[in-house]
Amino acid sequence: MNSIISNKRTIFWLVAPGFLLFTAMIFIPILVSFYYSLTNWDGVADYQFIGLSNFIDIVTQDDVFWKSLLNAILLGLGLVLIQHPFAVLIAMLVQYCGRFEKLLRVCIFIPSIISTFVTTQLWVSVFNTQFGLLNRILEMAGLESWKQDWLGDSKLAIGCIIFVCMWQGFGYAFLLYYAGIKGVPKDLHEAAMLDGASQIQLNLKIVFPLLAPVLRVNIILAVVAAFKQMETVYLMTGGGPANSTQFLSTYLYSKAFREGLYGYGNAISILFVIICLLITVLLNRALKKDVGEY
Repeated sequence: MNSIISNKRTIFWLVAPGFLLFTAMIFIPILVSFYYSLTNWDGVADYQFIGLSNFIDIVTQDDVFWKSLLNAILLGLGLVLIQHPFAVLIAMLVQYCGRFEKLLRVCIFIPSIISTFVTTQLWVSVFNTQFGLLNRILEMAGLESWKQDWLGDSKLAIGCIIFVCMWQGFGYAFLLYYAGIKGVPKDLHEAAMLDGASQIQLNLKIVFPLLAPVLRVNIILAVVAAFKQMETVYLMTGGGPANSTQFLSTYLYSKAFREGLYGYGNAISILFVIICLLITVLLNRALKKDVGEY
């Protein structure tokens, strides 16, 4: 084994396939996208180089881009501050459900494995103005004044999308935290119980601190997923009404393929990659902590 590790030629041939695949599938497309971001290409006809004009227009004049970025930040905050604390709480409670533990695990994870198209259409029908279940329940409860055009109101639509995204991804967040909790050695549980710790103290002072590595990974995944969000938004509102629910991915798609501004769309994609990289680096540094093994 040591001879293989010390052989540079062997290391090269082991690393080369993965490096070539990464270069061909990720690095080169990013470079090509950057090349087109410096043009006014519409995707079909000839184009001209316009330098950084697309980037300058996006940053200084494009209010929808900043709205898309704000929506992504709001979704990220919703996932981190609402979905994840709730997922941790449910993961801790499920382990005390005895024979129903396995059933609850399956039920909680089901929304995450169902097709995004199916679950999105389900919630679109729930939020429907005329025959939607939500308005029907409000009507039956005598709260007709609360009935709304949930996906047609620019102030309510983004809240509906954030809720649906949290609901769809809850199973994954729960599963990671649940696995982390189950990975805590029972010796620590027994030692804490012998010292007179209650179940609440056990979870707050022993189990939860040991979830730090899982928490770090989960938060990074959640924030990156928030910025990459597209399918749910596209299927529910398409970015409307009046671009109020645009996210970076849907806005990029709209500019490049609906409006034919291919160069402009590539400029958005480059900014998109830069933003995701910066957020990942910042989160890694902010959440970096020496965690002992258990």
